[in-house]
Amino acid sequence: MRIIKPKKLLKGDVIGLIAPGSNVDDPAILERGVSYLEKLGYRVELGINSDKSFGYLAGTDQQRIEDLHNMFKNKNVKAIICIRGGYGAFRLLDKIDYKLIKNNPKIFVGYSEITSLQMAMLHKTGLVTFAGPMIHPDFSNEINPYTEEFFWRMITSTKIIGRLTFPEENNLSSITKGKGSGRIIGGNLAVFSAMIGTDYLPELNKKILVIEDIGELPYKIDRILNKMRIAKLFRQLNGLILGRFIDCYEHDPSKKTLTLGEVMEDYFRDLKIPILYTFPHGHIKEKVTIPFGITVNMNATKGYVEYSESAVR
Repeated sequence: MRIIKPKKLLKGDVIGLIAPGSNVDDPAILERGVSYLEKLGYRVELGINSDKSFGYLAGTDQQRIEDLHNMFKNKNVKAIICIRGGYGAFRLLDKIDYKLIKNNPKIFVGYSEITSLQMAMLHKTGLVTFAGPMIHPDFSNEINPYTEEFFWRMITSTKIIGRLTFPEENNLSSITKGKGSGRIIGGNLAVFSAMIGTDYLPELNKKILVIEDIGELPYKIDRILNKMRIAKLFRQLNGLILGRFIDCYEHDPSKKTLTLGEVMEDYFRDLKIPILYTFPHGHIKEKVTIPFGITVNMNATKGYVEYSESAVR
């Protein structure tokens, strides 16, 4: 796979905003996000269909794909940030003009449902994309200072980030020990696993996989991990990083359940690869931006992750 890095973002550049999945219900949310970006010195262009809705989707598939294509076609737009995740981006995978994206590489940002687009773009074009803050809930509210600083440094500088530091200055915890290196892929676990068996998921061989999720009960996480286990996907990896799993517990105290930790331990303790957890990424306010496609080093014995190259040029 030939990796393509987008150009770094400069003050005064145009940032395009699109909603490939779901949309925000309150226009004030989008207005606050636009105001935040403009105060930082960027110009903003909204997708022409960014205010549309079609049930739980931000417009029809055709409207959402039109906005995606228009932003990549527009020579003035230097970065594309998703308004939110939700559901619906997955429906666009077989409708995307990947040649257009490959010929017009740009910074593309989002997480959660946006995982589907990011993995497809990486697989089909080699474009480095960013699992990072979106308009909602991040830029439309008071954004966490760590999240903010890390994100803008990532997309505006060609300097190598190196070893990641976290606000608590603690090392990451591990399930297994050892070191690993490889190109980082992954994202939201439910979305990523739904792509298995399609033509839009990058190969896992010798990769570093990072996963996170929200609102999935332990038995559902169990089901997903078992699917990946029997497909022998974990064996292909050079390392595994577990992000934050939010609200992933049984809410009914009368039901028998395993804890999320017990599920993870059961599937991962005997793997012969380094495995870290408590990595600050996912549906949380204080998060690391992940540039999918770059090479990272991880050390589960000492508890750190290192970005060994820049994500932009």
